[in-house]
Amino acid sequence: MTQLIYTSRPFGFDAQGLDDILLSARRNNRRDGITGCLICRADLFVQMLEGERAAVTATFHRILQDERHLEVALIWCGDTPMRRFPDWDMRDDPAPSWMWPQDAVRRGAAREAGAAAYRRLFDRVAEEPLGALL
Repeated sequence: MTQLIYTSRPFGFDAQGLDDILLSARRNNRRDGITGCLICRADLFVQMLEGERAAVTATFHRILQDERHLEVALIWCGDTPMRRFPDWDMRDDPAPSWMWPQDAVRRGAAREAGAAAYRRLFDRVAEEPLGALL
């Protein structure tokens, strides 16, 4: 089992665009046996993908080619004994208030956070019921 975490800056972020991303991600992920979580806001996407290495790699390659994602940065990729989001083709959570403010993201906080900080972030999201972080 492989987990991959990346960040990107959304291009043309709006509710309809996010709905389109989530609908296609859920359909493709269900087909490919991938689970995960997308934390999204107007200035930042943070996503964890989980599944067989080949499927996760192919999905990440599609994301790299997707013009809705700018400045894609691979944060972490590695093996894991279990999924953090086993019941979610793609869980989506709006970025909670305990994440960086927009000015901190502009100054590079998301790039400088490191893999351990992102893994803790997804651990925290996975432990909360959907909607509890709003």
